[in-house]
Amino acid sequence: MNKMGRINLALETAFKSSKITVIDDSESHRGHAGFSEGGESHYQIKIVWQGFESMSRIARHRAVHEALGNELLNDIHALALDLKSN
Repeated sequence: MNKMGRINLALETAFKSSKITVIDDSESHRGHAGFSEGGESHYQIKIVWQGFESMSRIARHRAVHEALGNELLNDIHALALDLKSN
């Protein structure tokens, strides 16, 4: 399974009943640090999940990082998160 598939699976498992969008934004970073040919280095993740309602911004980010796990996070150069409760 490619990296994007692993990201989607991890997020769908952790944030059930949510709307998740994962965008590989790597090509727009060509020539910048961390870019790798073939993509899968820079991502935008958007999640709308009711469970975020009582969480601070930092807690939301930590929840996503925990869902992805250290192994997957270490394999991603840049991650932009847009996390909302509704």
